Amino acid sequence: MSVSETLAEKIVALKPGVLPAVTTRKCRDLLIDIVGLCVTARNEDYIRSALAGCDDDGPCTVIGQVRTLNAAGAAFVNGTAAHGEDFDDTFVGGPVHAGAVIVPAVFAACERHNPDGRMALIGIAVGTEVLCRLSLVVPKAVHKAGFHPTAIFGAMGAAAGVGAALGLNARQIVDALGIAGSMAGGIIEYLAEGAWTKRLHIGWAAQSGIRAALLARGGFVGPRTVFEGVHGLFHGFAHTAQGDYDALIGGFGERWVTDTLAFKPYPCGTMAQPYIDCARRLAARGIRPEDVTAIVCEVAEGTVHRLWEPLADKQRPPNGYAAKFATPYLLATGFVHGGVGLGAFTEAAIRDARVLELAARVTFVVDPNNPYPSNYTGHIRATLRDGSVVEERQPHLRGGSQEPLTRQDLIDKFVLNVAHGGWSMTQSDAALKLVARLYDGRIDLSPLRG
Repeated sequence: MSVSETLAEKIVALKPGVLPAVTTRKCRDLLIDIVGLCVTARNEDYIRSALAGCDDDGPCTVIGQVRTLNAAGAAFVNGTAAHGEDFDDTFVGGPVHAGAVIVPAVFAACERHNPDGRMALIGIAVGTEVLCRLSLVVPKAVHKAGFHPTAIFGAMGAAAGVGAALGLNARQIVDALGIAGSMAGGIIEYLAEGAWTKRLHIGWAAQSGIRAALLARGGFVGPRTVFEGVHGLFHGFAHTAQGDYDALIGGFGERWVTDTLAFKPYPCGTMAQPYIDCARRLAARGIRPEDVTAIVCEVAEGTVHRLWEPLADKQRPPNGYAAKFATPYLLATGFVHGGVGLGAFTEAAIRDARVLELAARVTFVVDPNNPYPSNYTGHIRATLRDGSVVEERQPHLRGGSQEPLTRQDLIDKFVLNVAHGGWSMTQSDAALKLVARLYDGRIDLSPLRG
């Protein structure tokens, strides 16, 4: 049997009611987070552009919008919105962002074809698990090859999740995965100038999963060896077909890596977040930005090309989106303002003189023993004007399995996000009540429009 055939057999064996309580809770947390993020982005320019580029109106909900689209279109816009502010969940081992792909894909497909909340829950758990586990087969290789892992593995996870939610049989799921392999894509050149394409990657993966699953349901045939084949997914995007495929299929349906998903406290690049925490603690000691002559951070080699270089651009990012992946800027913002929120990426914010002056003093050295990607850590060594040196370390990603956000933390984040998107408290309360019961009966997303 091929890898995809083994995986498909494990997927079809999962039925409503079999998920562990902790996995079900994580899938409920994903709904709260993703719906709030779709609303927070509803008026942003990239969502207006995404909607303007869609000519496929239909019956499915675009969260926070009056206009409705077909299932693939709704998944595309909702996925793009959910990832748009880089505030969505992270699987630390990847790094990949599962919820922003899988939740929009599964709910759009279910709203159109199978409005059964119990099957949506299975689909979201399966899709999330597949996406996350794929990132462990050849760690770091996809990023190193110049591709966005969430985009590549997202199409596969979405195909699996939608296939499970729509009740596809094992042969159809194999075909869906094989088809999705030819739909996967996403280069990371957005890093060069802060272009918008990283946002698009997630929506594209979500809609690709729907299209692949529907094609497979209709009888379209995909390659069985889509993962391990000599011309398969990993050969194409990781430059090797040799990988730990047991990381994908071993214990699937019995042991859930989904349970370890992390929810972000800051709307920016994941690996920068522990450095923000370090900067906030340094400032809490009473140290002022003007007291600091230099900051050196120990970093993982695998994060340098995305978050630290070119250093001048990371110290003074060219636009708000680029600033989300600029650790010196993010660190300095956290130090000067006591945190990093959605307001840290406006044109005015990224020109804040105190922040830029401090960011210009931030450099890095590679720590060869850094545990990335199995753990995200932070470190700051600051030299002060009096010659003294102070340090702060963050041993893990706050919001992850070692220091998770509570359900109330996620609700508080939801309320702030929907307020940023212009919703009233009445709308916020109604949406939370709806989200709380979406897995329990017939799916109706129409209250989330407008």
